[in-house]
Amino acid sequence: MENHQPQDTATTFRHELPAQLRWSDVDQFGHVNNNVYFALYDMCKTRYFLDVAGEDIFQRMAIVVANINANFLAPIYYPDEIVIQTAMERIGRKSFTLLQRAVNARTREVKCECHTIMVCCDRQQGRAMLMPDDVRQKIEEYEGRKFG
Repeated sequence: MENHQPQDTATTFRHELPAQLRWSDVDQFGHVNNNVYFALYDMCKTRYFLDVAGEDIFQRMAIVVANINANFLAPIYYPDEIVIQTAMERIGRKSFTLLQRAVNARTREVKCECHTIMVCCDRQQGRAMLMPDDVRQKIEEYEGRKFG
């Protein structure tokens, strides 16, 4: 079996969560359906923000997906043990890009990589807003680097 490695070897993944697969996640071909990956990524990016930016992050602002792109590198079969890794790839003024990976917990084979561009939004006005400085600072501290 080919061992898929990350395309971006410079990224360090500090945030990793186990992803429990369900029998209903499997499609007619015997592997986890592509749509399931996005649900797993959503669950783990939510946890990333709660863990890194604080429990009140979603009361302070909405964070919405502007673009999502996944590269499916190898199938996941039930009952593989999978972890989802999440790292901040880029922070702009109002948007940022997350890099996530679905990885076999035992073999460390990368099964899928996903880039998600997200936008910080004002909950009352329903439009893009600047990322709060304290949120940026918490992310930079957690990730161990500064973002342009």
